[in-house]
Amino acid sequence: MGNRHIIFVPGKNPKPVPEVHRELLWQAMLEGIKRIDPDSADEMLQDKESFSLIAWNFTYYQAHVNIDQELPWIEKLLQKMGADADDVREAKSWGYKLNWLMYAIADILPFIIRYLPGPACATVRETQRYFSNTNNVAHQIREPLKQQIRNLLDKGDKTLLIAHSLGSVIAFDALWELSHREHYKEKIDLLTIGSPLGMNFVQQRMLGHAFEGADKYPANIRHWHNIAAQGDITALDNNLRDDFRPMLKLGLVESISDHNRHVYTWYRNAAGLNVHRSYGYLVNDVVAKTIADWWRENSE
Repeated sequence: MGNRHIIFVPGKNPKPVPEVHRELLWQAMLEGIKRIDPDSADEMLQDKESFSLIAWNFTYYQAHVNIDQELPWIEKLLQKMGADADDVREAKSWGYKLNWLMYAIADILPFIIRYLPGPACATVRETQRYFSNTNNVAHQIREPLKQQIRNLLDKGDKTLLIAHSLGSVIAFDALWELSHREHYKEKIDLLTIGSPLGMNFVQQRMLGHAFEGADKYPANIRHWHNIAAQGDITALDNNLRDDFRPMLKLGLVESISDHNRHVYTWYRNAAGLNVHRSYGYLVNDVVAKTIADWWRENSE
């Protein structure tokens, strides 16, 4: 019987050096799980090697970020027990709703993206670089993830792949390649958080988009959980079950579940509330329960 293993694929932007980044993600995940399932948290604490980070960001950006200024904010996040009234009010504010509307229109009419305020243009440029595989960069950043999955499947390990933001696109493409180019039949479980996989812009550019039927989708996902926080514009269309329903009809996946109602994250820094940050997702009780349930269910 194989062991349990959790892989984390981060989203866009430069990250801290991998050792530091992994430790911060690990702390956030454990803190969330400890609050709803202390026994599972204790088990995981004794098996720290069961958590790995796919640090693709340096290959993509050729830079690390200094995390020192963020550390006090991460500490405040972990000390706070949940979203308060101000967090909820801000996540549901008209400002977030207006941004969501503008992004939704842009997803239908991509030519207006250049006119959007905020980081939209930069985000699209980064995503286009991935989809165009400039200098073979998309292949390079998928390969470490595929190698990790190959190793775990070959050992018979039960694997949960957690993918945040753009990391969910990278993960989905990597799983598609393992299914259709390398013909791996073994399945893993997938948890996407703050994912843009529901966007037309993304779906029309993923590796399987030009194929039909079962060839269009990965065939190596067992259960797929998708979680989106209130106000997270990156998860523009946060109902992925509808978008990927053919996977269920084709028998490629046993279940796809969306968790997007009353999910609030509370990460704040000097710039204010950021509902999309991975640390905020990992400490959230909905995410923590999903991970803890997977850990317990795969204990035998």
